[in-house]
Amino acid sequence: MNTKKLSIIYVTPVLLSFFVMSFCDLVGIGVDNAKADFQLNNTLAQFIPMAVFAWFFVLSVPVGILQDRIGKRNMLNIGMLLTALGLVVPFFVYSFPVLLAGFALLGIGNTIIQVSANPLLIDVVPSKQASSFLSFSQFVKAIGSMIAPYLATFFAVRFGDWKIVFLVFGGISIISVVWLHFSKIQETKANKERATIHSCLKLLGVGYIALMVLGIFLVVGIDVGINAASGQFLMDKLGMDVEPAKQGRSLYFFGKMLGAFLGALLLTRISAKKFLLGSSLATLLAILAFIFSPSNVIALMLMFTIGLGASNVFPLIFSLTVEKYASRANEISGLMIMAVAGGAFIPPVVGKVSDLMNVTAGMFVLLACSVYLVGLSLYTLKKSE
Repeated sequence: MNTKKLSIIYVTPVLLSFFVMSFCDLVGIGVDNAKADFQLNNTLAQFIPMAVFAWFFVLSVPVGILQDRIGKRNMLNIGMLLTALGLVVPFFVYSFPVLLAGFALLGIGNTIIQVSANPLLIDVVPSKQASSFLSFSQFVKAIGSMIAPYLATFFAVRFGDWKIVFLVFGGISIISVVWLHFSKIQETKANKERATIHSCLKLLGVGYIALMVLGIFLVVGIDVGINAASGQFLMDKLGMDVEPAKQGRSLYFFGKMLGAFLGALLLTRISAKKFLLGSSLATLLAILAFIFSPSNVIALMLMFTIGLGASNVFPLIFSLTVEKYASRANEISGLMIMAVAGGAFIPPVVGKVSDLMNVTAGMFVLLACSVYLVGLSLYTLKKSE
């Protein structure tokens, strides 16, 4: 068990990696701008989030295994370097294929970051504070997600190029790599045989783990779906102007940021399983109300509420699963991050339904995902009885 004292010297550079982790949320801005710049339909535009999040399905388990050999910190730095590269490439060569390639590099880097950052954070905080710090890390991540649309708009208005945000975030990635490299973190090592692809995938045969992995798949699908499709929903259904609709997603990320901060505080007092139920119910009700929003103002308020409700679902599912199967933490981490591929598969479904029917119908895909999360939270409560 991790009994070490809290050290800001080690925690801070690891938390900064969660800020870098937020850069994958540039997919929403990428969808909106690429759709306009290259005259894409909804289905084709949603290939941008697929280019980012498909790698979670392919690489998470192999990255976890490689990490077991070269260490979490080294693996995390590789991920942040690839993130920087993925951000810089589309700035200098801007075409739809190159943009997809850049976002693919961003996705590969982000896959590595998510596999490495979560367990590394657990290494540098006391075990009793792990759930709280995992929620706080989502607060840090949400800061980057929230400010990105405003930065893109600022650079578009001030310098005529929204893509300057890529250079800024790429620079922050490099700074994070240097800082973490010189932080002498003592990583915990598992006292067992090294993880293998077989040992990881075999855990999906455990019902509880399989259901929790699917929960991660769907909550990330909701997160990326709201990010990628909300702008189009606000413009098509409610007639909102382009820039306010793009910036509306910042309210969603502000809700996530505030919710993660409050979650970090409340989880010191409230049962994680009960908190998961409350968060899932809030997400379900907020998405349902958002779909039937009668006005722009109410829709924007509900985007904030969705973010507030969904903010802690990912870290709660992650920590509850690792807590129940602590001896398989490395393998579970790989599986959980593999499930982040929900961000690749759910948005294209939303886009396809939107093209076949309308953008409102597409949002019902996200509602169905939230129904599962409520059922999953009830299941975890029942298992604790």
